[in-house]
Amino acid sequence: MTETKTETMQVRAAVFRGTDGDRLSVETLALAAPEHGEVRVAVRAAGVCGSDRHVLDGEWQVPLPAVMGHEAAGVVESVGAGVRGLAVGDHVVIAWHQACQRCGECAGGKPWACTRARSNDSLLPDGTTRWSDAADGSAAFPYLATGAMAEAIVVPEFAAIKIDERVPFDVASLIGCSVGTGYGAVANNARVVAGESAVVVGAGGVGLSIIAALRLAGANPIVAVDVSEAKLAEAERAGATRALLSGPDLAERVHEATGGGADVAFEAIGRVPTMQQLPELIRPGGRAVFVGLPPEGQKVEIDGLLLAYEGKTIIGSNYGGLVPARDFPRVAGAYLSGALPLDDLISARVGLDEVNEAFDAMRRGERTRSVILFER
Repeated sequence: MTETKTETMQVRAAVFRGTDGDRLSVETLALAAPEHGEVRVAVRAAGVCGSDRHVLDGEWQVPLPAVMGHEAAGVVESVGAGVRGLAVGDHVVIAWHQACQRCGECAGGKPWACTRARSNDSLLPDGTTRWSDAADGSAAFPYLATGAMAEAIVVPEFAAIKIDERVPFDVASLIGCSVGTGYGAVANNARVVAGESAVVVGAGGVGLSIIAALRLAGANPIVAVDVSEAKLAEAERAGATRALLSGPDLAERVHEATGGGADVAFEAIGRVPTMQQLPELIRPGGRAVFVGLPPEGQKVEIDGLLLAYEGKTIIGSNYGGLVPARDFPRVAGAYLSGALPLDDLISARVGLDEVNEAFDAMRRGERTRSVILFER
C-alpha cells in the first residue's frame, strides 16, 4: 500500500466485477484522500458475511465493480478537514449503515431507519465514491458504503466508532455487523428480559451472536435450531441450553422445550420457509424477529387471522436497531468484562488472497465466521 503526494493511495482490495461467476479478484485500486468530515482507516480485520454472498450469488444487485466487505475494524491513519472526534491511531469499528444524521429518524435516535442513507447504493452520504480504477480512473463502488475487504477504506467520521484498544481486531470487526446485529436484535428490537424463553433458527455467525446476546440478557431456555450438528455444538458453546435439528415436527419440539412456545423467536438465515414457520414457534403474545435477509423479491406468507387472534408480533430487524456510537462500545465493554465471549464465533482467519475459498466454505456451511486479517 503506497501513498502519493496527493494522498491518493494504491490499495489492494477484493473486487467483484460480475464477469467471472461468483468469483472475486484481488486487485489494486486507487483510493482518494478523505474529504471534509471523513477518515481513512487502515483495515486490520474484515469479516466474511452472508450479505456479501447474496451479491456474489446474484441474489442482490449492486453497482459494479464493487469493493466487497462491510464488516471491519482498523486504525485511523488520516483525517479530513472538520474531523473533531477521531485522531490518527484510534482503533475503530466501522458502521456500514451510514445514516444522514439530519432527518427526523436520525434525530429521534433511529439511524437504522434513515431514509436518506446511501449505503444500500454503495455510495458515501454525499452520493460519491472514493474508489477508482488505478489504470483508467473509472469509478468503483464500496459495498454498503464500506468496501471493507481492502487494505484501507475512507468513511465518514460518524461511521468509524472508537472502541477500547484491548479488543482484538478480529473480534472488533464482527461488532460492526454480525455481533452488533445479533446484540441489537436482542436488546433493541425484541427487548428480551431475564427469564424469557427464546429460540434461534440458524446457528451461523449472526445466529450465534444472537445466542450470545440472549445469554447476556438472561434468557432461559435458549433453544438453537439448525440442520448441522456441528453448528448446533457451536451454538451450545455460545450459550444455547438446548439444540434441535430442524425437521417437520420442529414446532412441536420447540413447544415442548419451552413449555408452550417461546416468548421470542429469531430467524437468522433469511430463508422464506423458516421465516414463514417462525410465528409457529412462539406462544400467544410472543414476538417473532426477522433478522436474516432473503434474496430480493421473495415473499413471506403469514396466517394473518391466526397472528391477530393469538396477539403475536412480527418484528423486522434492520441492523439490529443499532445506534452504533452507543451500542458498539457497549458490546466491546461486555466482551472485555467476559460477559459476552466472542472469540469462539470466529472459525477461520485467512488472508485477502483466500477470500474466494472463505465464501466457498460459507456456501458449504463449514464455517461460522471467517475473518480476513491484514498485516501491518
